[in-house]
Amino acid sequence: MTYSKLRTTCFAVALSILCLQPATAQISAPSAPRLNADAYLLIDFASGQVLASQNPDEILDPASITKLMTAYAAFRAIRSGQISLDDRVLVSEKAWRTPGSRMFIDVGSRVPVKELLPGMIVQSGNDASVALAEHIAGTEESFAEIMNQLARELGMTSTRYFNSTGLPADGHVTSAADIAKLAAALIREFPDYYEWYSQKEYSYNGITQANRNILLSRDESVDGMKTGYTESAGYCLVSSAERNDMRLISVVLGTKSPAARANESQALLNYGFRFFESHQLWEAGEIIQDTRVWKGEQETASLVVREPVFITVPRGQLANLETAVDLPGRLVAPLSSSKAVGKVHAKLGIDTVASVPVYSATDIPAAGFLDAAWDELLLWFE
Repeated sequence: MTYSKLRTTCFAVALSILCLQPATAQISAPSAPRLNADAYLLIDFASGQVLASQNPDEILDPASITKLMTAYAAFRAIRSGQISLDDRVLVSEKAWRTPGSRMFIDVGSRVPVKELLPGMIVQSGNDASVALAEHIAGTEESFAEIMNQLARELGMTSTRYFNSTGLPADGHVTSAADIAKLAAALIREFPDYYEWYSQKEYSYNGITQANRNILLSRDESVDGMKTGYTESAGYCLVSSAERNDMRLISVVLGTKSPAARANESQALLNYGFRFFESHQLWEAGEIIQDTRVWKGEQETASLVVREPVFITVPRGQLANLETAVDLPGRLVAPLSSSKAVGKVHAKLGIDTVASVPVYSATDIPAAGFLDAAWDELLLWFE
């Protein structure tokens, strides 16, 4: 066989082998839609991964999105036993006179907390918000201090509250990123109360009002959360939806109309569900790997994660995920199960999609003198 024929044959064989290999190249999701909004953010609830964003940290007027924190503070007060759903709240003149959207509670009347909450959540009642704030903290000003304390606990670094309603006030601000943290905390901590956010209408005092979140009627996967509007804030909407065990949260701030905030939010949600998938990699306490321990009462440590680990990846790319445990060096006893010994990384190509601490599943005390000396000798040959 001539050299030319041999080269041609080898090339053909190599090409046929390559064609038989499965495709492993990472396929990224297309770019997120560009929205006509001042700021927006789309996250996966389980993993917290950002799927799309524009100006997520820009400081903006939250309008009635503020009432997400008012509700969160009320739910925390209920959980701690400070108030109860059956408390009958005396409606002050200040609450009754509060301008803007209302649930139409009467001054001097006593309204149960379990009525005020949907009046605020579904009807966006400013009167209900102030009544709740006064019942929990005495004054709305004191309640705003509670709101700010809770915001700090949640890591909402761009947020400052001065009232419970979202009516315009100098310095009363937030960001899309902070709102997403709050929305996720509401869903995670109070799943039973979260059901109010899917309610399409609410009636009180003979008056029925529809929820302003029109996505609740348009998209059956949407089950919350809150609209907002002031002239300075524009039309805003925080949405949450769940499809096939995947929950997304979208925040859209500063659009031009009620229809625009709904359409832009729908576009974000559709993008996220279409091009991404969410998976749980490990459960809390699940063993990631066993590894050698030196100078300990046992030779092997089982490495575990302490919290559930979720990831979000482009659809169809889970098979390309690679995981690896990163230890700073040899593990030498004693080991405490409360102290991280390294990290486990999950990567998709060059992108790290999760990086979490790993711990020894149990405490491993130091070995006795002879066993420790033997391991010290063995380490010389490692």
